[in-house]
Amino acid sequence: MQAKLRHDADIILRQAIQHVLPDTAVRQTLTGRTFPGRVILLAVGKAAWQMAKAAADCLGTQLTCGIVITKYGHVPGPLPRIECYEAGHPIPDAHSFAATEAAIQAVQGLHEKDTVVFLLSGGGSALFEKPKIPGEELQNITRQLMACGADIVEVNTIRKRLSCVKGGQLAHLCAPAHVLSIILSDILGDPLDMIASGPTVADTSTCEQALAIAEKYSLKMSAAAHACLQQETPKSLSGTETYVNGSVKELCAGAAQACRALGYEPFILTDRLSCQAKEAGRFLGSIARTHCMDGKRLAFIAGGETVVLLTGQGLGGRNQELALAAAREISGIANVCVFSAGSDGTDGPTDAAGGYADGDTEEALRMAGRTIDEVLRDNDAYHALEKTNGLLFTGPTGTNVNDVAVVLITPPDAP
Repeated sequence: MQAKLRHDADIILRQAIQHVLPDTAVRQTLTGRTFPGRVILLAVGKAAWQMAKAAADCLGTQLTCGIVITKYGHVPGPLPRIECYEAGHPIPDAHSFAATEAAIQAVQGLHEKDTVVFLLSGGGSALFEKPKIPGEELQNITRQLMACGADIVEVNTIRKRLSCVKGGQLAHLCAPAHVLSIILSDILGDPLDMIASGPTVADTSTCEQALAIAEKYSLKMSAAAHACLQQETPKSLSGTETYVNGSVKELCAGAAQACRALGYEPFILTDRLSCQAKEAGRFLGSIARTHCMDGKRLAFIAGGETVVLLTGQGLGGRNQELALAAAREISGIANVCVFSAGSDGTDGPTDAAGGYADGDTEEALRMAGRTIDEVLRDNDAYHALEKTNGLLFTGPTGTNVNDVAVVLITPPDAP
């Protein structure tokens, strides 16, 4: 029974991700369009290469040149007339800064008839950066924000004010050229100015909010960085057009479709899951316990993005912590599993997309000499799930629309 659950989990994850690949969205926006002047392509984020390839196919000879900036290991090959850069994520690094400078140079000296096609996906906040403060301090502030449990909106509210390209500032650098943005959303509710910190979108956040976030989390920063938080970002932009294509809502719909095809009755609980990963895991585990004796094939789906509060020095990601926290709730129940994964194929600073747990996970971990409490305190879900065959691997997927978590339940007497 548990082998079948694991098999089904792998199928559901693959098909859910396939449902939100960005190629179709890019083609829908660009196919048939003609542009009067030069066309400069900038693609930023974990899905940048995949989006750029689709755009290059649509634009053909209209494309003058382009730049892709994506995460290490996410460039599978060259693209015509496009330079590809790989850089650091989730912490920006020297390659982030150098690639961004190349992008800025590519949009210098444009005219009104020229167009910048800007393709944006999650991860862009780290990958696309020209800091107003020393790079080392920006990296330190980013690490503080990652460790304190700040949500992505709070993180990006700070990032915008420490950057020369975020919060609508890239659009200013492209002027007077027209900017056409196609955005793959990785933030709940699709707030345009927060997705990868909104380089081509007018900023809705305020200095007051940024200062309050810095105080809330007691961020350590220099006087120069603190002064940046008091400098307002662009609140209106002209010559821009923006399309949002792809979101966690579609990821959940893809998972539900795959579940139904495998004989499960799917229920989408939410596409706005936002809490600590281990709390989400306990919640989904409790749902499994409630329905495990219903005698039906059921699937409960939750999409969103949880956070991890770092208390240890281990290795893991939010989806792995979610699965491990669920393992205790479903311990000893043979007919259920809980799995969670990032649609981009990476979970935190690991090579796994996420984690899987079933009724045997807690006992298998105990036999390996570890407890769930110990592992979660040390934020070491990766090594724990590695011992229980609970890591999910997809490799880079070419998309990035948050995470999906699924509870699968079969009848207790199912083969």
